[in-house]
Amino acid sequence: MIVYPAMDLMDGACVRLAQGRFDDATHYSSDPAEALAGFAAAGAAWAHVVDLDGARAGSPRQHDLIAGLARSAPLALQVAGGFREHDQLQLMFDAGVGRVVIGSLAVGQPDIVRGFISAFGAHRITLALDVNLVEGVPMVATAGWTETSALSLWDVASYYPEARHMLITDVACDGMMGGPNIVLIAEAVARLPHLAVQASGGVSCVEDLAALARAGAAGAIVGKALWERRIDLAEAITHARA
Repeated sequence: MIVYPAMDLMDGACVRLAQGRFDDATHYSSDPAEALAGFAAAGAAWAHVVDLDGARAGSPRQHDLIAGLARSAPLALQVAGGFREHDQLQLMFDAGVGRVVIGSLAVGQPDIVRGFISAFGAHRITLALDVNLVEGVPMVATAGWTETSALSLWDVASYYPEARHMLITDVACDGMMGGPNIVLIAEAVARLPHLAVQASGGVSCVEDLAALARAGAAGAIVGKALWERRIDLAEAITHARA
């Protein structure tokens, strides 16, 4: 299982949000380029980088910054935040980004996203679905997690038989350090065998990573626990491989 250390950017600074709330952001002093270098030095092969300003606005805000980071980063980047047009993705790939994450667009405009997959290749697109559990069913959250759609995770996944990567976030777990939703990830792995499933939300210790690996996750996003030094990245990578 790949461990993806996460770096969220707001106005060029590294931050972490709790449950996606922009009014509940913790700011960190790390320079983004230095943070990526530190991830690589600890043994990470990938990093997950989010333009929070772009995600909130639904259009690019820090894409030039991220492209600049990608050109010099000593590891592969999976990047998210406000990607809606072909040229925006092309900028990232031209800069050397490994994968672009597509979130709300994958729910509302699947034809456009299938076009991205066709144009750039399924291995370069990660679909990201944020879910709220409603009577045990993972229902897709939209509008910055403020609304729950009428579509389940399984409904949206069915739009993309050609996809190869999916990032699943249980909104209730994100940023709360209470552990990931292992049951949900195991169910997704079983029901969506064509996808490399990445888990996001709630990882608080290396044991959480070991549990996700046993559940069949292909990747795990590690954010707040890493930034608050509750997890050592090198140790986390070792547990994920065990």
